[in-house]
This record gives sequence, C-alpha cells and structure tokens, in this order.
Amino acid sequence: MSDTWLPQPALETVDVGVILQALADPTRLKIVRALDEVGEATCTTLDVPVKVSTVSHHLGILRECGVVSTRLVGNARPSRLRRDDLERRFPGLLGSILTAAPASPEPSPDR
Repeated sequence: MSDTWLPQPALETVDVGVILQALADPTRLKIVRALDEVGEATCTTLDVPVKVSTVSHHLGILRECGVVSTRLVGNARPSRLRRDDLERRFPGLLGSILTAAPASPEPSPDR
C-alpha cells in the first residue's frame, strides 16, 4: 500500500518571498525547527506551546507554501520538511533559517 500525500505546490512555482513570509511567523518557525529535530511528526506530537488546532492550521500554511509535506496514515497526518526539494530550489535557505539565532526580546521602554 502506497502513502497518500496531501496536495502541495511544485516548488518551481513557489516564490522565495512566500516562504520567507510564512517563516516570519514565530509559531511556524518553531514548528519548522521542531520538525528539523524530529524528522516527521503530527500536530499532536510536536512540542510547540500552542493548541493542537493552531499547530494544525500552521502546518497547513507551511504545506501550502511548499515548506512541508504531509501524508495520510489512518487518521494521522504526519508532516516533514521538504528539505531536499527546498535545497534544490533555494540552496542554503532552509539551513540558514534553521541555524539563525532566535531574535532577542526587545528591552522594555522603561529601561
């Protein structure tokens, strides 16, 4: 039995700005970093400090912009980074995003 994959764009049709815009969201960036660590996960197993429904929503956005692939396994929908595809289309982009230091919190105005 072969895997069933949810629709995703061909990366040749994806603009780098769409990917950067998607990854500008802190929650989506946390999801991408978590997937980088674990390889593949469902919205219920990712260690992200938001509700499962929110993770599911963000995984959908990441899939629609070409960052992740999602397959159907019974009722589960495990997702994984499209690392090789992204590297071919935008060499070094994903690696740079994953290794970039998280932004420092801005100092409060009364300091």
